[in-house]
Amino acid sequence: MTSASQAMPLPDTTVSLLEVSGLRVHYDGIQALHGVSFSVPRGQIVTLIGANGAGKTSILHAISGLTPYSGSVTFAGHDLHGVPAHRIVGLGIAQVPEGRGIFGNLTVRENLRLATWQRRDRERIEEDFERVLVRFPRLRERLGQAAGTLSGGEQQMLAVGRALMSRASLLLLDEPSMGMSPILVQEIFAIIQEINREGTTVLLVEQNANMALRIASHAHVLETGRITLAGSGQKLLGDPRVKQAYLGTALKHHSVAG
Repeated sequence: MTSASQAMPLPDTTVSLLEVSGLRVHYDGIQALHGVSFSVPRGQIVTLIGANGAGKTSILHAISGLTPYSGSVTFAGHDLHGVPAHRIVGLGIAQVPEGRGIFGNLTVRENLRLATWQRRDRERIEEDFERVLVRFPRLRERLGQAAGTLSGGEQQMLAVGRALMSRASLLLLDEPSMGMSPILVQEIFAIIQEINREGTTVLLVEQNANMALRIASHAHVLETGRITLAGSGQKLLGDPRVKQAYLGTALKHHSVAG
């Protein structure tokens, strides 16, 4: 972590954009999250790693207003508890869901335009539209094509591009590498880093722990609805418990719970 005495350019890693405290989520009487707390510093990439069913997506859904919860979620000073999902988007949070969530019967252009329905800054919308197409040139080639006919990698690019069209300051990414070839995984993670360098804060949920930890400044290991380990991405990348459970390294006498 950067010491306060060091002179560093923006982003300011001492300022939290998102604060999650005591987060609890229940589904049909089953508790999915047990008092989860963490923060997302402004301008950083924070990752949540864990096995299927650990509660990672539940956290993103709570932040996005898609599922009820107890505890508190604060974004840029706004208490999000009880705020409807469309208003949360308007505050500056965009989610790229697992499975991409694109509208397959609409064209690429229509999918991108849908993300701007709350915006009134028409001139900047056009600038953002062009910026997305520069970042994802394959989408420019397919603007009139039905989104459902795109390849998996192209659909993921469209999902990320659509989120960027909302001009969000916090991007929630749920398993962006799922189902992709190794080459496309590298490309997607490079795009995530580029988006972050340009000023967008990222909360990343990802099963590819190796890639996620390599690009994250902060990381949290989630296990059965609880955070069991936390630290810098590099620190967790070298932690023997993480190596054993998530990085395929056969180390003995360690458990993630510690």
